[in-house]
Amino acid sequence: IAGITALQAVRDKGKVQPGQKVLINGASGGVGTFAVQIAKSFGADVTGVCSTRNVDLVRSLGADHVVDYTKEDFTKGDQRYDVIVDNVGTQPLSGFRRVLTPKGIYVIVGGGGPNDSRWIGPFARVIKTMVLSPFTSQKMGMMMADANHNDLTILADMMQSGKVKPVIDRTYKLSELPDAIRYLEQGHARGKVVITVE
Repeated sequence: IAGITALQAVRDKGKVQPGQKVLINGASGGVGTFAVQIAKSFGADVTGVCSTRNVDLVRSLGADHVVDYTKEDFTKGDQRYDVIVDNVGTQPLSGFRRVLTPKGIYVIVGGGGPNDSRWIGPFARVIKTMVLSPFTSQKMGMMMADANHNDLTILADMMQSGKVKPVIDRTYKLSELPDAIRYLEQGHARGKVVITVE
């Protein structure tokens, strides 16, 4: 699902074109690692946002620029982006809008960031984008993946051609499922965590 989500976020919601500047916030996670590679394969100039320990990983996936969020706040910089794929919600919507070009596209993927509402969680960001989007030239919306055979085939072809490779952080046996869940709950998995059935 992570690969399909990234493909649809970049291609369908973000409408990424060659030469566009694309920022992937949460570039080292399950969806982010795919999104970096897919945007790059579409010919975009890709910036990945991640923590210090993941800078080399994100660069190895093809990101042209990597922002270490522990050292730099990309929403305060001078760079502007045509498309932002936000996997983690670590910045307020106003910060994302500031670094988006006037006709840029902001895509929310998932939720669970520190700027989420106490009462309605990530839906606060979704509601804000729905309310603001009609009144601005910037397009903003939420990504809901549509698992379908055609996109699975496209993703498989991208993997077979070497344009995209899945990033596996750790592998656990089914008997170690509680350990895998604890690791995932920490929120710092790089790519995907795999459970093998004995």
